[in-house]
Amino acid sequence: MQTVIFDLDGTLADTSGDLIAAANACFVDLGWGGLLDPVRDAGTALRGGRAMLTLGFERKGAEGQAAAADMDAHYQKLLAHYGTNIDTHTTLYPHAMEAIGNLKAEGYRVGICTNKPEGLARLLLTRLGVLKEFHSLIGADTLPTRKPDTAPYVAAVEQAGGSVERSLLVGDTMTDRQTSLNAGVPSVLVTFGPGAEDVKAMDPEALLSDYRHLRSVVSSLIG
Repeated sequence: MQTVIFDLDGTLADTSGDLIAAANACFVDLGWGGLLDPVRDAGTALRGGRAMLTLGFERKGAEGQAAAADMDAHYQKLLAHYGTNIDTHTTLYPHAMEAIGNLKAEGYRVGICTNKPEGLARLLLTRLGVLKEFHSLIGADTLPTRKPDTAPYVAAVEQAGGSVERSLLVGDTMTDRQTSLNAGVPSVLVTFGPGAEDVKAMDPEALLSDYRHLRSVVSSLIG
């Protein structure tokens, strides 16, 4: 069965606004105010919570270095803030669900493999009203390893009812590109996020500028 696996943050949905807000809430708790900008730092947000915290700590210099020693505690607070306000600013990218519906109508299996904790991914997809549209969901903590390790990707494909040999990964970061290389499958990287130029330099099998082109791109790679 042909299978298309999607990353979530920065690929299916622009989650950067809510992620930045969660990180800034942590910095406010530390008495620093909001250190991250929703527009300028959107690319960092889509690399995850620890990346945002690290950037904020760097901007605070020595004070931030001291706080970084307790990264795990700050990260848990960030997740708590994020879970409470997970869909305040988040939106699905235009035509994403229409494209996925078209794939399913033609017999493709579709799933999600994300480095967002599974519970938060499930919550967000439920809030957005699209959880039931996917045949699989593998998060950062579903298995002992996360992307770019191949195990989560393989699990997402198999849970969806497909085979790795007839699958591909749609993503937006080097993590997704490396996952596809490790798994020996094609990757399609989207160019409508904040890191478009970086994505082009990763030399994926295909680039996607608009979800309305997804079907033809998928067909050219896995039939």
